[in-house]
Amino acid sequence: MRTLLTVPFTLHDVTKLRRAVAEHAESCGLSGPRLDDFVLAVHESVVNAVEHAGGHGHFKLWTVNGVIRSETTDRGSGIPGGYVDGQFRPSERSYTGRGIYLIRRLCDTADFHTSPLGTTVRLTMRLPRGPDFGMRRRMRRIRVSAGGHPPGRFTA
Repeated sequence: MRTLLTVPFTLHDVTKLRRAVAEHAESCGLSGPRLDDFVLAVHESVVNAVEHAGGHGHFKLWTVNGVIRSETTDRGSGIPGGYVDGQFRPSERSYTGRGIYLIRRLCDTADFHTSPLGTTVRLTMRLPRGPDFGMRRRMRRIRVSAGGHPPGRFTA
C-alpha cells in the first residue's frame, strides 16, 4: 500500500483537495474519462460530508494492488437508507440529491458504511496496466568470454 494523501478538510479545502486528487490519480495512470469520473466521485463524497455532516471530515488516498482508493469519513448523523443503496434516482428538476447516485455510477466500486455516528465512503478505481504489466521482459543475451590478456580476464 502506498499512501498518497491523508488530510482533514473543510469547505475551504474542497477545491485544493480536488486538484490534489486529480494530480495524484493522473500520476498513477488514470486519464481521460476515468480520471474525470474518479475525481468527480471523490469531489461528491467530500462535498456531501461538508454539506450534510457538520462541514468537515477526513480524506485519505492510496494505491494498492493495481487500484487507487479514496476514503472520505465524517462524524455526521448518517445517510438515509434510500440514498445509500443508490436506487434513489433524483428528479431531473432537483438541484440536490445526486451525489451518492453519481458516485455509485462513476467508480468501479463504491462502499458506504453509515451510522448515527458518521459515514465512511470508500471509492475504488482500477488503474491501467503498464506496457510491461503481466509480461515477462526478455533478457538481453550477452556474450561473456574468459581469456584474453591477462589470462582469466572476463569481458562482456
